[in-house]
Amino acid sequence: MAISLTSSAAERVRTYLDKRGNGVGLRLGITQTGCSGYSYVINYAEAIDASDIVFEDKGVKVVVDPEALALIDGTEVDFVKNGLNEAFSFRNPNIKGECGCGESFNV
Repeated sequence: MAISLTSSAAERVRTYLDKRGNGVGLRLGITQTGCSGYSYVINYAEAIDASDIVFEDKGVKVVVDPEALALIDGTEVDFVKNGLNEAFSFRNPNIKGECGCGESFNV
């Protein structure tokens, strides 16, 4: 089981955490929503709970709720800049389908 980061995503997280002056890494999860069933939830982790599963990639901790891991195991997190837009994106090998807008997925 693993969650990985591209170099771009790892650099974005490190830069933002340094700028904030606090936080321990990136928190990745899911929520039931959207027209396809699930959507990603991404935040900066302030702390690591006893029940969290922690991965480390390129010097960045990725904190995941164990219930979400079954649906996002193997996901690669990227950070993409396109003109003035920038966002995290996800390559999840478990996805069976996505909605037309790309905001939600099903497994």
